[in-house]
Amino acid sequence: MTSPDRYAAERWFLVRGLPAVVRRGALLRRIWGRSAPALAGVAVFAANSILVVTLSGKHTIDIDGRPTVAEGFLLALIVLVLPVAALVGWLVSRIERPLWRVVAANVSVAVAIIGCVFGGPSPRIMVNLLLVGISIAVIVVATASGVGSIAGWAARDTMSNLALASGMFVRALPVVLLTFLVFFNTYVWLMAAIVTRERLWLAIGFLFAIAAAFLVSSTLERVRPILGETAAAPEDVDRLAGTPFEGIADEPGVDPLSRAERANVVFVVAASQVGQVLTVALATGAIFFVLGLIVLSPPLLASWTRDSGRNDGHILGMTLPVPDPLIQTTMMLTAITFMYLAAKAVTDKEYRAQFLDPLLAELRLTLVARDRYRSSRPGR
Repeated sequence: MTSPDRYAAERWFLVRGLPAVVRRGALLRRIWGRSAPALAGVAVFAANSILVVTLSGKHTIDIDGRPTVAEGFLLALIVLVLPVAALVGWLVSRIERPLWRVVAANVSVAVAIIGCVFGGPSPRIMVNLLLVGISIAVIVVATASGVGSIAGWAARDTMSNLALASGMFVRALPVVLLTFLVFFNTYVWLMAAIVTRERLWLAIGFLFAIAAAFLVSSTLERVRPILGETAAAPEDVDRLAGTPFEGIADEPGVDPLSRAERANVVFVVAASQVGQVLTVALATGAIFFVLGLIVLSPPLLASWTRDSGRNDGHILGMTLPVPDPLIQTTMMLTAITFMYLAAKAVTDKEYRAQFLDPLLAELRLTLVARDRYRSSRPGR
């Protein structure tokens, strides 16, 4: 395998979230260009902060009561910044030429620095520069360690399976309807009004850990046969056509999967399922949040929370014209929905046939490509 082919092969594995498969030095090559999508996301947040400071004249968002027209624009910026950052990062990730990726990374850093001067979370420029510097350092380290490869793959996989997520949401309607009873429960709102945000995050983390452990344990059972043997099938020749591994013979006796590679494979499958379930849970939480905005009024909030709830909400250091109990109730219902869907994903045969089985088949093909990649390396 020539050097250009080796680069294409390594990029093929990185795109599929398997950095443990490539050579140790491959992760250290072209780090800056490979970090461009995440850096572009940082640039979007920096540009958004400039707009926020320009409209509000402040470096923090503090909106209580009925928002004005300008504050309405601020709320729109808050809602749109994450989807826009994801879209820009996705567009940058589609750049093939390494040189243009480096240019995109440099432009992103320049925009982030400008954002430190004219925007940012703090009125102190040095504080903003320090935060941006830390963000860039984290991105570069994640890229060099392979974490960025896995995160990028998980994001693309989640977006590509949105149609399946909608089907999963339809099958989860029974629990959604049951959760309506929880949503209109006075004691739930009273607890949401009294419990602190720190305790709520601990409770949500506890529920998430239980559900994730359940998914991982079931994933091990499904993945173990693939980890034990990845013999090539006749149809793999056609499926690998057009890839860097086309025309490479399948040789027996290739190095077995290392512990790092096994952990990478299990993590990829588990992360794919967690991302799928989390997407549906977040969509469910968004429905309840919008429902709360429609039906909730100050007298109803006072009745449900016994005058313990605040009419303004606090999240990520921002004060928003949304009742804090509504935010906390939505968070709890999202966590409960995630736990239910995690259990259903393991036991639902239709879900396994539509999502998990194709994922495992694609993973087995990737491991066949891994064997070809290893057999083509001189001295292996």
